[in-house]
Amino acid sequence: MYNFFVDSENKQSGCYFISGPDYNHIKNVLRMRIGESFLVSSNGKSDLCEIEAFSEEKVIAKIIEENYKNTNLPIKIHLFQGLPKSEKMELIIQKAVELGAEEIIPVEMSRSVVKLDDKKKKSKTARWQAISESAAKQSKRNSVPVVSDVISFKEALKKAAELDILLVPYENKNGMEATREALSEIKSGMSVGILIGPEGGFDEAEIEAALNIGCKVISLGSRILRTETAAIAAISMCMLYSEMYLGGEEI
Repeated sequence: MYNFFVDSENKQSGCYFISGPDYNHIKNVLRMRIGESFLVSSNGKSDLCEIEAFSEEKVIAKIIEENYKNTNLPIKIHLFQGLPKSEKMELIIQKAVELGAEEIIPVEMSRSVVKLDDKKKKSKTARWQAISESAAKQSKRNSVPVVSDVISFKEALKKAAELDILLVPYENKNGMEATREALSEIKSGMSVGILIGPEGGFDEAEIEAALNIGCKVISLGSRILRTETAAIAAISMCMLYSEMYLGGEEI
């Protein structure tokens, strides 16, 4: 079933009025017809709708069932991703969105290979946000996760300090026991930050700074993972734990 994101101002009298690129996509690309159903997501919720009519470059979609499906996790995951090469970042964003991340924050770290000027940062952010929206549609998310502007490591720690829990996969002598302990502290409604290093890994000073704000060091297993794999694995752990033990209630 297709999913489209629509501003709440386009909802009137039990219908959504869909225009612009989505109108063209529904009518001319997907060739959908009156009576066909799809999801419309707005304000973090999804409604089941069916096409009632096509009028004046708009699709009139009648709401059949409100709050049709809640795909939100019972926690909010914020991924702080050490800036990797472009194609890797695109993969990370796509998979992070599919797995339920609430926000992806690209972070310039000491060992980041990629260095972006202000102009490139803006164009990259726009591109990454488009990837987030596409992945949100594909995975039937109720909302589109935000890809923030690229920030410094110092700015990332300041933002991360406001969250309930911050996790960082790094060398840990306690292995998976440390991961189990950290996950057990996560409760429904919490904001969880995950800090992932770039291709070159973390600088020791960065790890020390993260520990100083209460970051919990976890393990992702006995193997060495690439940055994109580490991000996916860490989010998957949090997603699986929250879905299994915290339920899928709306937060």
